[in-house]
Parts: sequence; structure tokens; C-alpha cells
Amino acid sequence: MEWKCQIESIGVKTPGRILTTSELMGKFKTPCIKKFGLLTGISERKICSAGEDSFSLAEGAAGNCLSHSKYRADQLDMIINCSITKYKDGLSHLYEPSFSALIGKNIGATRAITFDISNACAGMLTGVYIAEKFIRQGVIKTCMIVSGEYISNLCDHAIKNITTSLSSEISSLTLGDCGAAAIIERTADEKRCLIISGFATFSKYSDLCTGRQNRNTPGGKMRTKAKKIHQAAISESVPIVREALEKCCLSLSEIKWLIPHQTSRSSIISGANHYLNCFGEKPGQIVITLKETGNTASTTHFLALYRYLNERRFSEDDNVMLLCFASGLIIGVVIFKMNEMVYKYGSSN
Repeated sequence: MEWKCQIESIGVKTPGRILTTSELMGKFKTPCIKKFGLLTGISERKICSAGEDSFSLAEGAAGNCLSHSKYRADQLDMIINCSITKYKDGLSHLYEPSFSALIGKNIGATRAITFDISNACAGMLTGVYIAEKFIRQGVIKTCMIVSGEYISNLCDHAIKNITTSLSSEISSLTLGDCGAAAIIERTADEKRCLIISGFATFSKYSDLCTGRQNRNTPGGKMRTKAKKIHQAAISESVPIVREALEKCCLSLSEIKWLIPHQTSRSSIISGANHYLNCFGEKPGQIVITLKETGNTASTTHFLALYRYLNERRFSEDDNVMLLCFASGLIIGVVIFKMNEMVYKYGSSN
């Protein structure tokens, strides 16, 4: 028997400090850079302050996820940490022990198999893909996917180097920090299950967005050829999305909510227009939530889901598509039907 799986609960942890785009733009003298906020649609982002880092955000999100779940931590069979950044105690990058093992220990997941993966901004959706395979094969019943991203330090580095709007570090100004977690569970209900998840990697675009640790100062830096990677992501994603829809026997118009990777408002709208031209139809709504959070890397889709769940925008039978674009170039699609999770969030909680 092949089991099905579904998202059972979602949790989020955001840092306390707010950095507005106006405050950020005040650090530059170049007039063209000051239009940055209008182009991206980002008015502010949450960033880590003293005592906050990748680990604290991931652990906080895991706890928040459990608070909405029917499961206790000791009932989890697996924990997968999916973050790009693994900063603990500030900007110290921790390699051992794994984040997943530390999170499992701290939340009391005493029986869980734990391991870390890293797949750039596609990390959490890759975690969903892996968890789905374990669950479908009957190896596990429950898995927590978790990530904490402390990426605002890339902005600190970029500020020192950006002199024109064509700088390869301009995309670093869109970033915000966040932790997110989700519990994936086994289900026999085919009407509420994860319908499909799949990924493709186009290594020929691997030089369009690269990141690494700084050699002489804490934190990292990122260089992006923003226009080229956007064009590549949109054009290459069309056949992937079309194939995913065909496997689900759905049309794009039957997707009630399409949640793309939250890069910038102009990029998302441009992509939506390209999809309309290619498919001849559009989803019910394309979700844009980055105005107050910015681009939060691997956590972006679950941050958007969490927000809309709490705003009670979803209905139980809605078809949802999560579409990720990550440096590599990685394109991923997850399609699922919303379930009774909608009743766990909102004003009554």
C-alpha cells in the first residue's frame, strides 16, 4: 500500500527588530537606488538583533508549529532542517552537531530521525519532497520540516559595496530574517493529500546567483545577476508547471492560490503576465506577502501560508500551488488541497 501525506500544521517565528526600506535607503546617496522600494514592493523587513540567529528562529518556529498541532514533539518520527544559514550564537556558522539534532533535543523529539539538507531558497519545499517519499513508502508517519534564516547580514555587506543600481549585490537589499516549520503527516484521505511535488535543476544557470561566507568579517555575501536569473526562472518554469498540472489533472485556473517565491513585487507580476500569455489563463490569486517581510529565502512559502491561514483566507477545498525559484537554478512545484488545518488558525485562537 502506498500512503498519502498532507501538511498538518505550520509555525513561524519572526525576529523583533524592524528595518524599513526608507531607513535602508537613507544609507545611500545614489538617487536611482532610492527607487528601490517602489520596484520591490518591500516597505520593511524583520531582522535579527542581539540574541537572535538562525537557530533561535528555527527552534521558535518548531515550537509554534507544535502549538498548532495535534502531535507532541515525542511523536515526531523525523525532523529535517532545511536552512541555508546555520548561525548559532550570533554569526558563528555551526557545522556539528546538526541543527536538526539540536532542535529535536530542545523541543523533546526524543525518537525522531534527524538530518539537515541545504538546497538554497528551495530548502523547505525540498524537505517536503523528501518527507513525502518517506511517508509514501511507509517508513514514517510524521515529519517536521524546519528552517531558520538569518540572511539580513548579507544586506550589511551589500551596503558597503553598492554604488549603482546595476550592482550584483542589489538583491541583498530585499532580504529579511524568519523561521518556519511544518509538520507533514500520513493520511488515507486522497481528497486532502499532497497531490504532487517535483523539482528540476538547471546547472547552466549556476553562476547567476552565488553566495559564500566573508573571509575577513562575520556573515556572508551574495552576488546576483537579477535580470538574467528572473528571465531564466520564468521561461524554464513554464513546462515544469504545465507537467505538474497535467499530472494532477488540473488547469492553472483551478489553482485557487499560487504562492511564488517572494523576491520582488515587479518580478512576481512580470512572471504572472508571462504565465497568462503561455497558459491563456491565470490562477485565482497570486500571493504577494513581501511588503512587511521581504525575501526570507527558504521560509518564504510557509511564512505566506501562515499569514493567510491566520487571516482566514483559505477554504478547506482550495487548491494551492507553491512555486519556488532558487539559485542553482532550482525550480520546484508543490501542489496540494487545503485541509482542516484552516480551522486551527485565526482570530479564535
